Amino acid sequence: MTSAYPLLPDIVEDLRQARPTLWAGRGGQTQSTHHVSVEQVQQAVQRFERFAPLLAQLFPELQASGGRIESPLLAVPQMQAALGLSPDLGQCWVKADHGLPVAGSIKARGGVHEVLEYAEHIALQHGLLQDGDYLQLASDQARAVFARHQVAVGSTGNLGLSIGVMASALGFKAAVHMSADAKEWKKQRLRLRGVQVVEHAGDYAQAVAAGRKLAEQDPFCHFVDDEHSLSLLLGYAAAAPHLAQQLGQAACVVDAEHLLFVYIPCGVGGAPGGVALGLQQIFGEHAHCFFAEPVRSPCFMVEMLAGESALPGLGPHPSVYELGMDNHTEADGLAVPSASQLAADVVRGFLGGVFTVEDATLFRHLYLLESTQGMRIEPSAAAGFSGPQALLNSEAGRDYLQRHQLLEQMAQATHIVWTTGGLFVPEAEYAQFLARGQKLQQTA
Repeated sequence: MTSAYPLLPDIVEDLRQARPTLWAGRGGQTQSTHHVSVEQVQQAVQRFERFAPLLAQLFPELQASGGRIESPLLAVPQMQAALGLSPDLGQCWVKADHGLPVAGSIKARGGVHEVLEYAEHIALQHGLLQDGDYLQLASDQARAVFARHQVAVGSTGNLGLSIGVMASALGFKAAVHMSADAKEWKKQRLRLRGVQVVEHAGDYAQAVAAGRKLAEQDPFCHFVDDEHSLSLLLGYAAAAPHLAQQLGQAACVVDAEHLLFVYIPCGVGGAPGGVALGLQQIFGEHAHCFFAEPVRSPCFMVEMLAGESALPGLGPHPSVYELGMDNHTEADGLAVPSASQLAADVVRGFLGGVFTVEDATLFRHLYLLESTQGMRIEPSAAAGFSGPQALLNSEAGRDYLQRHQLLEQMAQATHIVWTTGGLFVPEAEYAQFLARGQKLQQTA
């Protein structure tokens, strides 16, 4: 193990024992090996703008926003107090992607973007956008062209929802390969949209592999590969410019004296990786992004530790199974055994860190958010709320703040917890989440 970071042995032991822990980056041995330019992210932003009139026509819930798929930035002072975070440590906010329209999760960003990029490519090939009017893509002529093509994806649920809903709305055939841990209500919601749901007995990685293999046999099938897709990552990165505007409107300055900390739930890594990339491009070293994972599905932390040579005897891109973990978690969207190599290669050089959370904590924080702020999320979306305490109270977190000389600026810091899904959770299922969280909170 590297001598540059003496805390690594303890972190690895916590990881193997499925104990909550934090690994802090920026200062390790590895750097980013995949560069994504500001121009590439801006192209994704512009694509969303071009398609906005069409999206407003296809989805009534987007008419008020002019076809823009966005979420509010909300101050959460009651939740901050419930978490035991003093105002002296900065102010907490929620980036409320749990309420994103169309797909009801952060996956609406990346998933919708990739479908739009594919639709734009097909439309240009067939001369459907000669006058630049994207409303033409809702015409019978365009839908007839799209109907000859299929969009497929492997998913535990939320990405499948965003891909399936967007693809079917444009007239594509859509297929979602879902793993065994995907929620039944998500499958039903897709089927009601006319999306083919292909169920697999294995985990997320097996569903993706099966979907990818089938897609390779069909020249008219576009497979959205969550493990390797730059288009998905760019769709998530496109959230950063709007967040920067929201911070400005809220008078939240981000600079050397006013730090930004962002805590984002992490599955395969594409969504948090894209967000972290976009924020790094705008705010540079003043933005500190931390990914949140379940203790039994910490694929991104495993990937980062492998890059730090802290896991001897394993391959360069190990899965959680290689460390003896079972990848079982109630946070179905985060039940991923291996991280996206693309996302990892993009963020290695600037990622603040990764921390792990027990399932019981997810439910407690879900309950606290409902009882203090009236916000409804799904368990996986609650992972980020452990971030501020992990950073401020763990040895690795304090070491990170000291190494980067950040302690004196914490009183002026902005902490953003990114809530990633929950809008469409059925009432009965949410009631069970809430009751479980309340019971756990009462016994904590």
